[in-house]
Amino acid sequence: MASYEVIGSIAVMKFPEEEKISIKEKKKVAEKLLEKNNVKTVVEKIGRIKGRLRTLKTKHLAGIKTLTTIHKENGCLMKVNIETCYFSPRLSEERKRIMKECKNNEKVLVMFGGVAPYAIVIAKNKKEVKEVVSVEIGKECSKYAQENVRMNKQEKKVRIIQGDVKKIIPRLKEKGEKYDRIIMTRPNLKETFIKYALMVAKKGGMIHYHGFSHEEDKEEMVKELLEEINNERRKVKVLKVMKVGDIAPRKYRWRIDMKILN
Repeated sequence: MASYEVIGSIAVMKFPEEEKISIKEKKKVAEKLLEKNNVKTVVEKIGRIKGRLRTLKTKHLAGIKTLTTIHKENGCLMKVNIETCYFSPRLSEERKRIMKECKNNEKVLVMFGGVAPYAIVIAKNKKEVKEVVSVEIGKECSKYAQENVRMNKQEKKVRIIQGDVKKIIPRLKEKGEKYDRIIMTRPNLKETFIKYALMVAKKGGMIHYHGFSHEEDKEEMVKELLEEINNERRKVKVLKVMKVGDIAPRKYRWRIDMKILN
């Protein structure tokens, strides 16, 4: 009847749009969820996540009326407002996988960093990483990111920069900053933003790029991305293309791992 995911103490429910379920029935389901799960709030997700800020609309159904919670994952704490800040608990394993890839003395850049889950999971669990820089356009997300850095005691290793990657990364390039590993947890938008990553990618470094497509369109997505990289006069070797989540029926989030060759 309904699916849900848990972010901290908040359960976010999604009811099938094709089924006309009354608000009374929805509240009954929400109350049962409160009883059976270790959550304090139940909300309904209204519509889809929208835009580059990836914001969400919800409707309160049961429990404490709040949108803010602290989520625990990979030994880290993440404070988040579920409406104003994009955060997916389903990407917990993806964050862990990328963290394990990080090497000694690496400088890591996270584009579209949100409330800094990637940055904090890497910095806290991979103590040999030199620095993690997280760039996020949303002011609200950046506020929570700064708070999360302090809460996890990672002030010495994580740097939060609030702003548009299109403006911030050229400034980082001007300062001579280069990164061994770039994580592109990009929104599901047409623009790839790959040219900005290439501006500050070290030769021999890695890019973890998130792309979105149906299974049958995966090869075309990778081909178009490689053409765009070639236009920027950079060369890469694709090491892996793996499915890391689903976003719609038969449409998936893919991670493309690329090594920079020049």
